[in-house]
Amino acid sequence: MEREIIKERLYKRYIEPTKKKGKEYIGVEIEMPIVNLSEKAVDFEVVHKITDSFINHFDFTVTGKDDEGNIYSATSSANGDILSYDCSYNNLELSFGKESNLYIIQTRFNEYYKFLQNEFKKYNYTLTGMGVNPYRNFNHNVPIPNGRYRMLFHHLNSYKNYTDLPMYFHNYPQYGTFSSASQVQLDVSYDNLPMVLNTFSKLEPIKALLFSNSVLLDEKEELLCCRDMFWENSTHGINPHNIGMYDCEFSSVEDVLSYIETTGIYCVERDNKYINFAPIKIYDYFDKQSIQGEYFDNGEYKKIEFEPRLDDIEYLRTFKFEDLTFRGTIEFRSVCCQPIKDSLCVAAFHLGLMNKVEELSQLFENDHILYHNGYTASELRKMLIKDSLPEFIDIDSLYDFVKQIIDLSYKGLLQRGLNEESLLQPLYERVKARTNPAKNMLNLKNSGTDLKDIIIEYGKI
Repeated sequence: MEREIIKERLYKRYIEPTKKKGKEYIGVEIEMPIVNLSEKAVDFEVVHKITDSFINHFDFTVTGKDDEGNIYSATSSANGDILSYDCSYNNLELSFGKESNLYIIQTRFNEYYKFLQNEFKKYNYTLTGMGVNPYRNFNHNVPIPNGRYRMLFHHLNSYKNYTDLPMYFHNYPQYGTFSSASQVQLDVSYDNLPMVLNTFSKLEPIKALLFSNSVLLDEKEELLCCRDMFWENSTHGINPHNIGMYDCEFSSVEDVLSYIETTGIYCVERDNKYINFAPIKIYDYFDKQSIQGEYFDNGEYKKIEFEPRLDDIEYLRTFKFEDLTFRGTIEFRSVCCQPIKDSLCVAAFHLGLMNKVEELSQLFENDHILYHNGYTASELRKMLIKDSLPEFIDIDSLYDFVKQIIDLSYKGLLQRGLNEESLLQPLYERVKARTNPAKNMLNLKNSGTDLKDIIIEYGKI
């Protein structure tokens, strides 16, 4: 297939939507671990009962059932909000229809959350605000039995097949069943797309300092945000351009498109069956006459050979920290689930800075506390997701710099005139205390606080 045809389709899918003009919207997705406080596995039958109760109470419409007839997705026709389960029935997700005011989202989130907590409480269960399920070792960490999640689980578990790659694989291929995120989508325009990607990439070390909240308790407690490791050191990271950060500067939209052309594809659908295969760069994929893959059928995986189609570009899925989507948005996906009462601070932080992206870019240009010290943004992020800071960083100066960035977000929100800047208060408190949710959790645990009490505290609204 001619490369110009492929490039044109990639442009149409990813770049063309950024040219649309209109009202700017916010998309928020909040994943939360389900915890059985009895220190036993989450009973999925309990989850299904609560799903039914939620759907009936809020008049949601069922939009997805698994192969066993259980509901994993339902949508509100009134506002587009979605209740779903991400990867497994241990991880509940609330996604909100696009809105222009964060307080509208917060109001609905609070309403849904209170209802769900009351239902879970009947079974001695709770939702909580942690990036890793603290009782993951009690749970059945299995995927939702449907085509997409079964394929994903199979793909991640195939890491043992790659013995000749110069990369390290962790041994948590089931991480999708116990990790939870807080994701934000914001509209991005064609004209400032390179600046947004460049600038928000440089913001990632600061976000590590503020938002880290995924700790593998009793295993890797020095790593405050193991979320990065989960994606980067899995089969998703075989092509490093599919995950993590951009270690390059974009000077034009053409540069952005060139980067997309280096990413890889690992699954498609044929006859309503998901097929996964070894990740392959998109141009190499279309250069082949046929591809060898596997699909699930009647309890086993079978080999299949299929021909690439141009429409397979729809299955090109990356997991970048700043992911350009086909909706003309940037999806910010590097932040762990936060303590529930602080859930909307993530969206507020990004939204305020999106409105001040030029000033934020200038801050990084003039900075010598983090940058201009011989390290890339990716290297700095890896340092700042740990429990101790590198020696070359002056801690007082660093937190002064972080406060400047929060102040800039505050100004960006203030200009919107919706009082959304008040949602940043938890971040000011973190800067003052020089902490983040992961550090707080570990401090409580190490001081003798029972883990169950921490789980309950992080689940308070």
